[in-house]
Order: sequence, then C-alpha cells, then structure tokens
Amino acid sequence: MKRWAMAILLMILGSSMSACAMGGTSWKEEVLLHDGSKIVVQRSVERGGRHEIGQQPPIKDQNLDFILPSTNESVTWKSQYSEDIGLADFQPLLLDISRRTAYLVTAPVGCLSYNKWGRPNPPYVVFKYDNKTWQRIPLQELPAEIKTPNLIFSSPDNEVEKLGEGFVTAVMVQHANSDLTQPEFRSILREAIKGKNGISITDCEELIRYKGYWIMPNDPVARGMVDRKTK
Repeated sequence: MKRWAMAILLMILGSSMSACAMGGTSWKEEVLLHDGSKIVVQRSVERGGRHEIGQQPPIKDQNLDFILPSTNESVTWKSQYSEDIGLADFQPLLLDISRRTAYLVTAPVGCLSYNKWGRPNPPYVVFKYDNKTWQRIPLQELPAEIKTPNLIFSSPDNEVEKLGEGFVTAVMVQHANSDLTQPEFRSILREAIKGKNGISITDCEELIRYKGYWIMPNDPVARGMVDRKTK
C-alpha cells in the first residue's frame, strides 16, 4: 500500500501532464421527476485541464439551467474547474423537485474530489436550492421520495454526441444510464456501502491536502518529499 501511495505522490509531483482545452457541448435534457411530471434542463459541458497524454481531457466546467415550475424562476447550477483536483468537482446524478424546492444529487469526480468533500458514504454531495442559492445539505435531508437518478451520468457529453441529438428524452436518459452497474448510481442509497475492491469510489485511499499536494495522512516520507519540493 505504501508503494502505491508513493507512486501516486510521484505521479502528482513529477509526471508530465497536458492542459489543453476542448470545445464545449450543450444540449437539452428531459428530466422525469418523482411525481411523473417532467422538466427540461439545458446542460453544457466543457472539457480541459490536466490529463494524461493520449487520454480525453476531464470535464472542467458544466452547467445545468432550468425553470423552477413553482416560481418560474430561472435556476442555474455550476460545477467549475478546481485547481486543487484539476477538474470539476462533481458529476450530477439526479435533479428533482419536492414541495416546490429543487434538490440536486451529485457524485464527487475521482478520489481527490471524494477526499476534498469529506469522503461521504454513500458517495453523494447533495444540494438544495434555497433563498436563490445552492446549499449543501446532509443526505438525511433529501426527501425520501427522491430516489431515482434521472440525468445522464457518465460522460454525458460523449453520450449526447453518440446519440446525435440536441434534445434528449427521459427515455433516452434511462437507456444511457442502464449500463451503470454500481448500485449507488442506479438508485439513491440511504445507508453506507462497503468497499468493493476498487470498484466503488468509497474504496479511495484517504488523502489530505498538504502544501498544495495530496498525500496520505501521517506519512512522513511523503511530507518530506513535499517539503523539499516546496522549498
């Protein structure tokens, strides 16, 4: 395990990474709410930032725009580039409305984001739209009736380009998500899940932010390497 941690640290400290921007993708997505009604969300994704040579850049910015039916208010949610993890923090999984209030369930993107946002288990970061702002809330405060993912989750821009459609129906969304195998992404779980030998994000090693680098807690060797690097 220590060898693995050192390898990760060395990759972070010294690997050659590319930082090129890609064109953005935008589309309209039909969202099926828990009560059977539907809303249309305008989604946009832009890729760019640090990535391994030969790999597709990660998502660095994405927006969701929609009209809140109860007030006709135009609402926007954004996940923007974070320098500390090198990409956008979240991937949206579910948008729903209960008692005139909008809720958004997201998943941290990758192990760095998972550690940054407190290693939630189940691995969700939940937001509630309240007083014209998105506020993070505990999973326990998400209404019980909200339980079915209804947004294209995995690489949504790639999925939309594959579909070749500017308007994605709720049926298309369900089909796109049918390939997801992890239970925490097929429905909203309410109890902690056990590790799955690297399959679940909850298997991520615990990391802390130290002088601008991610290292394992109580690892004097890693701290020494960072100290020398930052002198």
